[in-house]
Amino acid sequence: MKEKISLIAQKIKQAGKNVVFTGAGISTESGIPDYRSQGGIWDKFRPVYFDEFMSSKDSREEYWRRWVALYQGIVEAQPNAAHMALARLEKMGLLQAVITQNIDGLHQASGLAEENIIELHGNTRRIRCMSCRRITPIADVQQRLAAGDMAPECECGGFLKPDTISFGQAMPVAEVEKAAALSQACNFFLVVGSTLLVQPAAHMPIYAKNGGAFLAIINLSDTPCDDMCNVLIRGKAGEVLKQIVNEVER
Repeated sequence: MKEKISLIAQKIKQAGKNVVFTGAGISTESGIPDYRSQGGIWDKFRPVYFDEFMSSKDSREEYWRRWVALYQGIVEAQPNAAHMALARLEKMGLLQAVITQNIDGLHQASGLAEENIIELHGNTRRIRCMSCRRITPIADVQQRLAAGDMAPECECGGFLKPDTISFGQAMPVAEVEKAAALSQACNFFLVVGSTLLVQPAAHMPIYAKNGGAFLAIINLSDTPCDDMCNVLIRGKAGEVLKQIVNEVER
C-alpha cells in the first residue's frame, strides 16, 4: 500500500494535467448512502423514471416524497477527508478538474472551485423548471412542500424538479463532452469511489487510458477497469487520499 501511495503521489506531481473522477463511494464516509449496495437508496425507494415524472402528478408527488427523505441527510452531510484532500490538491495547483457522478454538492462545500467541477448527473441542491429552465430558490420549494404542495410548479406552469438526471432522462451534453475532452487529454486520471458501471460516465477512465494517461483506481469493490489500470488500491477514499496528498506535500 505504501509503495502504491508513493507512486500515485509521484505521478500527480509529475503529470501536469491531473483529472479525478468520483462516485458515490467518496461520499459514503460523509453519511450519504450509495445507490446499488444492500441498504442503499434503491433498496429503500423505487426510482421514478423521467417520463413518469413528466406525465403523472402522482409520480411527481412520489419523486418529491423521496427527495424530502433524502435531502435532509445531504444538507446535514459535511465534506470528509477525501473531499478535503482533493481541495488541497487544487490549492497546490495540481488538480485540473473533478468529474463527478455525485449530486450532493460536497465537492463545492470542500472549497473546490465551481468551474473545476463537472457534474455529470446534476446537483440535487438546485431546483430547475423543466419548461423555462429557471432556477428556483430551494428554500421556496421546501416551504411549499412543507405546506402540502407535493408537486410544485414554476410560475410559468412548468414542473419543478431537482436539477439531477433521472432514469430515462438525457445526459447533459455539454458536461459529458467537456468530461470526455478532459479525460482524453489528461496525463493522470484517478478514479475514486465508483464501480464504473453507469455509462457514459464510466467510459471516462477508458478515454484517459487510451490517451496515454496513468490510470489509478481507489475503490472498495471491483470495477471493469481494474485490469487496465496502472495502480489499484482497495481502501476507503478518505484514508487513502489523505495519505496520497500528505505524500505529495512532502
